[in-house]
Amino acid sequence: MEFLKTIKKRRSLLSEIIYIALNIGIAVLLMITIRTTGSFLLAFAIVLIGKWRIFAVRPRFWFANIQANLVSIIVSISFVVLLYAANLSGANSTQIFIIQLILVILDVIWLLFLKSQSKRVYIVAQAGIALFVGITSIFYMSYNWIASVAVILAWVVGYATAKHVLGSYDDESHTVFLSLVWGLMLAEISWLAYHWTIAYHLPFVSNMLLPQVSIITLCFGFLIYKSYDSYYHYQKIRMNDIILPLLFTFSIVTLLMLFFNGVSTGVS
Repeated sequence: MEFLKTIKKRRSLLSEIIYIALNIGIAVLLMITIRTTGSFLLAFAIVLIGKWRIFAVRPRFWFANIQANLVSIIVSISFVVLLYAANLSGANSTQIFIIQLILVILDVIWLLFLKSQSKRVYIVAQAGIALFVGITSIFYMSYNWIASVAVILAWVVGYATAKHVLGSYDDESHTVFLSLVWGLMLAEISWLAYHWTIAYHLPFVSNMLLPQVSIITLCFGFLIYKSYDSYYHYQKIRMNDIILPLLFTFSIVTLLMLFFNGVSTGVS
């Protein structure tokens, strides 16, 4: 019996090592692919291959699996877009390598530590990360797209992140409806931002820009989450529960709109 337990532990340890190595390997492979080819298409293909388990079931379950994994898909695709954006930033090769290495480290942290967590605080963090990097990636890439494509993608990000959070609450019968509403709100914000795009230079990397709308949507998303959480537990939105998120969101948005509108990458 002890011998069998020892074999089981060794197999478990070996599985963990393989899992960690594969995740690190995929993140590094994506960086190498972007750096060597200068194209994100092959990197996207690698991401899709890495999601093979979504389709390793009968076709009638594909849609449900895609919905369940939308947040993970958004983060993975956004990682590729950010690697690609760093490659096109115009910075010197050393700066580009450092930026991409930081992105790889962040992606590994996501894959190994955050993605697999199931407590609500982690689920909210997962949704927040997907919201932030998803909107950032859309506005990195949409400068030469028609507005409707950017708006639809923003709606998908909103729907996916809301559904991800609401799924952590028991007996929530309006998950789909509320997710659609948040998706619509995000689409409307993104439509406005598409025609009035403001972005900020990142510290030490002046050639990479952070879209203002990414910060604003993250703040609003956090406020709405806290409001819903208060209503879920007390059947009303208590001011004590949302006053700090409300003040924080109002302060950040006001500060950005009034004093940090000077750096613009306008899309018309």
